Amino acid sequence: MSGDPNPPPSGPSVSGASVHRESRWLGQGYADITKLREIAAKHERLSTRAQQRAARIHTRIEKLRHQAAILREKAQKVLAMIPDKESEIAQLDRDINAATSRTGGAPIGSDVTSLHYRVRKLQQKIVDLQHKARTYDHRAAMRTQKTAELKIKADRYLETSKLEEAEAVSYRQRADRLQAATEGEVAARLGTSSGGSPAPPPPPPESL
Repeated sequence: MSGDPNPPPSGPSVSGASVHRESRWLGQGYADITKLREIAAKHERLSTRAQQRAARIHTRIEKLRHQAAILREKAQKVLAMIPDKESEIAQLDRDINAATSRTGGAPIGSDVTSLHYRVRKLQQKIVDLQHKARTYDHRAAMRTQKTAELKIKADRYLETSKLEEAEAVSYRQRADRLQAATEGEVAARLGTSSGGSPAPPPPPPESL
């Protein structure tokens, strides 16, 4: 009796190929899950990095605001010294007028010229104080302008942080869905295998 030259494959070899395909599918699925979680972790890192930069900028903003407030206080203190100088000038002007009226048109003496000199010195001090106060105000304004620029930069970092966090959440959700599907498939196959019926071919894993 002649034998068949191409005998059908035996049962164990077919079962072994099926197990091999299933194992490869599960490995690919778990690899995809790991990759998704890795990408999610990367976006989370970028989110926290942006938050860190924004926090440092906010600290610098508060420092500049404090410096600006101190400079404005110094300017106010300097300006507060001017009324006293103006009062001294007014008193010296009265003394000059009194001394001039006593001379009756005689040449101006050294006492009157000394009073004039003191008036000019006080006027110079007033101008110097005004300049000093305006310098403080200018420095304070520069720091205030810098805080406005830094505030825009900090807002951009916070917006970037929100976007990166949203991306991280999206990839985590995809990984969770894929993991749930993979674990459900494994549980179903284990239940089918225990029943003795052959398992159907597995579906391809969800792509990234």
